[in-house]
Order: sequence, then structure tokens, then C-alpha cells
Amino acid sequence: MFRSIATTYREAFSGLSRSVWLLSVASLINRAGTMVMPFLVLYLVEKRGFTTTQAGQALALYGLGAMVSSYAGGLLCDRFGPIRMMKVSLVGTGLAFIALGYLQGRLAISAMIVILSLVGEVFRPANLAALSAASDPGERARSFALMRLAVNAGMSVGPTVGGLLAAYDYDWLFWADGVTCILAAGLLAFAFPGRHAAAPAVHSAAKVRAGSPFRDLPVMAMLGMMFLLNIVTFQVTSTFPLSLRDLYHFSEAWIGVTLAVNTLIIIVFEMVLIHSLARRDPLKVAGFGCFVFCAGLALLPFGSGFGYVIFTVAIWTMGEMLAFPMLTSAVADRAPEATRGAYMGLMNFSFAASFVVAPLVGTWVYQNLGARALWLGCGAVGLLVWAGFQAVAVAIQGKGTQGTPETAGTAGNPEVSAVSEVP
Repeated sequence: MFRSIATTYREAFSGLSRSVWLLSVASLINRAGTMVMPFLVLYLVEKRGFTTTQAGQALALYGLGAMVSSYAGGLLCDRFGPIRMMKVSLVGTGLAFIALGYLQGRLAISAMIVILSLVGEVFRPANLAALSAASDPGERARSFALMRLAVNAGMSVGPTVGGLLAAYDYDWLFWADGVTCILAAGLLAFAFPGRHAAAPAVHSAAKVRAGSPFRDLPVMAMLGMMFLLNIVTFQVTSTFPLSLRDLYHFSEAWIGVTLAVNTLIIIVFEMVLIHSLARRDPLKVAGFGCFVFCAGLALLPFGSGFGYVIFTVAIWTMGEMLAFPMLTSAVADRAPEATRGAYMGLMNFSFAASFVVAPLVGTWVYQNLGARALWLGCGAVGLLVWAGFQAVAVAIQGKGTQGTPETAGTAGNPEVSAVSEVP
């Protein structure tokens, strides 16, 4: 039995390129320092005198900046190369986090949050574009799952340590987050020197032929569903900690431990789960995962004790593992080589737009209607998104294609890849 389990895990991790592993290690270092964002609402309320609504507005400002930088960052990746943009973003983000910890007034804090989003959110489309270029189409779901494993391995450390540091002194959170961003940039600079970070050598005429993601109707429908889903997702970094504090009387340290359980489950099971589902329709799997994710959160107000909270976390984590790697892979598979950054940028624009709406809606519902109404509403969103992805999957199958015609013959081609293998 143990040999069979070992074989399953070995198969799940084998065959991925060296670039995929290096990009994942850089993300591991970066995310191991993720300490500010999970506790930003609590920090603003408890240490800087914000009301709950004002804290939600500050997070919405982050989302507004991210909307600009996400799509613009994708276009910059097509122009300058994703690795170069990742380096710039990480260094700028590190410096912005350190500066944020020293600011006092609401206006100054809000302005720095906007700057942080403009610099920091360039990283996401660049990261996805680099990973897509380093992966063969059939391996992209596993590549994204490996990246998520690295991110969540880091997140299992970051929020846990962050909770302990917050209980001692919030100032340490900003320094830890900033320094790890800069360290991750250093690793990328070493692993991918300048000659490995160039943009694809694709002529502008090819970019015109490749077309715009705005004309890819299945992708636009997917992004609409992802927008709704991520309104729920971003409650985990805003109203979820508030619910644990108010409903379950958790301290910052216990909130960090709870979030670490989510990442631990992902680390142990996601790669094997995605490998086992390789032959399934990704959108149908993802749609069901969206429902499970939202349903798990909807259970939060109906129990008591740490054990029950962990039970709900296990449910919504299962949905998360089913949904997010499959959705990212589905969008990447439809992206032509010449405009991959634009596709990834538009996908991250959808994330950023939901980040604007999520804290505003979530904190308003939480403050005025209560936690139960908020989390039941999340469950209803899950049903709607599940139905939407099922409809998109049926429509794509009816056309007999999983990707755009322009994608054929370019995805995974090392001659036009945005990420060259390290010798």
C-alpha cells in the first residue's frame, strides 16, 4: 500500500520542467513572508483606528489599483517579458510593505495601499504567463497546481508566524513581508539572468492575427464566473478573520493556525488530486469545485469550537483544489502565444475587480445583516457559479474545441517561449 501511495505521488510530480520548479521555489520564498494581507483588516481596525467599513474601503482601494496594474501588467509582459516584470514587481512590493508599516494617518495609509497594489499586482499576470510558457499544454494544470503548492507551503508558514508576530508587535509583519519579496526577486535574478528573461520574439503582425481576449467569448464567460467566485474567495482575507474573532473568539494566533490548515491540506493532496483528474472536463470539475468551496464557507455560522471550524475549512479547501488550477489552466490553454500576457492580465483584472467589490459588500453585509446572512449568500453564489461553468463547458463541447485556433502549434514551443530553460 505504501509503495502504491509513493508511486502515485511520484507520478504526480514527475515530468515538469526545471523552469516550472524554479518559478515555484521563488513563489515559495515570497509567500513564506505573506503576513500583512491576512491581518490587514484587523491591523487597520485595532492599531490605526479604522472602522470596519473604513478597513473594507481600504481593501477596495487595493482592488482598484490592482484592476489597473493587472491588465497593464499583462501587456507589459508581452512587451518586456514576464520574468523581468516579476523581478521589478517583487522589489517594489517589498519596499512598499516596509513603508506601509511606518505610516499613521488614514490618507497616507490609503495612498500607500494603492501604490502597493499598482506595483504588487503586476506579479500575478507575469507569474502566470511565465508558468504557461514553461509548460506543455497537457501539463499546465499540474504546473499551476505545483505553483499553488509552493504558494500554500509558504502560506502555511506566513500567516502562522504572522499571527504570532501580530500578537507581539505588528511592525514585524511589514518587515518580514517586505524582505521575503526582495529575496524572491534575488532568486529570480540568479535563476533567470537577463538573456533568459526576454519577451517572445513574435512580430506585431502575429499579435494582430492572434486577436484579443475580449473577442474570445468562452473566456469572457469564464472570467465573469470567476469574478463572482472571487467575491466569495476574498472574504477569506477580510470577513473570515472577523467571523473567527466574533463568532468563535479566536485570537490572531488561532486565526493564523486555522488558515495554515487550509494550506496544509493543499500541500498534501492537490497535486495528486489534479493528476487523477487529468482526463476529466476541466470546466465541469472546476464548476463543482466552486460549489463545494462556497458551500464549505456557508457552513461557518452553524457550529461551535475549533474542530468544527477545521471541518468547514477542509470542505472549502477541497473545493478550492478542484476549482482554481483547472480554471487557470483552461484560460491559459485558450491563450495564443503572442498575447498570453494579455489573457493572463485580463484574468487577473477579473480577480482585482472582485477584490474591489468583495470587501465593500462583505463588510457591509457583515456589519448590517450579520455573519449568517453573509456566509449563506456565499453559498448561493456557489450554486450560481456552478451552473454557469456547466453551461460554458457544454457550449465549448458543442463547438468541438477546447482552445482557440491561434493556440495550435505555439503553446509550449521552446522557440517562442517567454521563459528559457536554465542550462
